[in-house]
Amino acid sequence: MLCWFCAKAARGSCRFCGRGMCEDHARFGPYLLEVHRSDSRRRAEGLVVEDALTCGACHPRPQPIPMPELD
Repeated sequence: MLCWFCAKAARGSCRFCGRGMCEDHARFGPYLLEVHRSDSRRRAEGLVVEDALTCGACHPRPQPIPMPELD
């Protein structure tokens, strides 16, 4: 796999979009693995990886979107 930005050999791929990145273009940020909802606490808690590999070019949506076709 080649880097999306410069075509050097990729060292990893973006956790969100899958683009390959070399060590010069790799960025790191949080990635939400799981959400746990507790009935007793009435709130959600998330299990997050703090240093997931990201490309910086993709923009994951901050809120979920409805997908009625999956119902």
